[in-house]
Amino acid sequence: MMSSSSDELAASRDAAVRAENLKVIRGKRVALHDFSVTVARGTITGLLGPSGCGKTTLMRSIVGTQIVASGTVTVLGHPAGSPVLRHRVGYVTQDPTIYNDLRVIDNVRYFAALYGAPPDSADRAIDDVGLRDHANAYCGNLSGGQRTRVSLACALVSQPDLLVLDEPTVGLDPVLRVDLWHQFDTLARRGTTLLVSSHVMDEADHCNDLLLMREGRLLAHTTPARLREDTGCTSLEEAFLSVIRHSTAMSAS
Repeated sequence: MMSSSSDELAASRDAAVRAENLKVIRGKRVALHDFSVTVARGTITGLLGPSGCGKTTLMRSIVGTQIVASGTVTVLGHPAGSPVLRHRVGYVTQDPTIYNDLRVIDNVRYFAALYGAPPDSADRAIDDVGLRDHANAYCGNLSGGQRTRVSLACALVSQPDLLVLDEPTVGLDPVLRVDLWHQFDTLARRGTTLLVSSHVMDEADHCNDLLLMREGRLLAHTTPARLREDTGCTSLEEAFLSVIRHSTAMSAS
């Protein structure tokens, strides 16, 4: 029905991320099963699937914070976690990694200092996430959506080539979600590669490529248009469910 190989989609584009036969065990459970995928440079790639399917584990493997049992992950031409990648990969976790007792500008300046970024990079990052009017506000007084933007600014301050975002829109109202995706699109047009996880299928339309996951396995590497075409579904949620049903049927046969 659908190929889970990334070769067809990414063969003509440079790879920002290449995972080959990746296996990760967390506790006594296999979190990723022989996972292979290629993420093309300069794209927004959506990592989609239900909670617990392995999205965060894959992202941790890509940024180099996850111990892997076997397989390889190459990021921007280097092994994941290599020191040379520290300034080139930005990572925004599900929970904002900021200091509540510091102002927005102080948080971003702190991360700029860690990255060795130029002094004006903090101001630029704050402008990019639309928080100029809140630059002097203490983070503990911000809303959830604003705190997410501060975390994004901290990741952007080094102007990374690859930005990995773990469910950045979870819990946000629809207006904020649309605004964040607009910012992601702007970053991609500047040349940044974005890998964005979500369990909200309607966000898939904002992505160039889609990685559909379930139970630690890659079900399909596709595009929104191709997913609809291959499944005959207009709703992306129904299309994903169709892929799951097909996969289950194949496994049972």
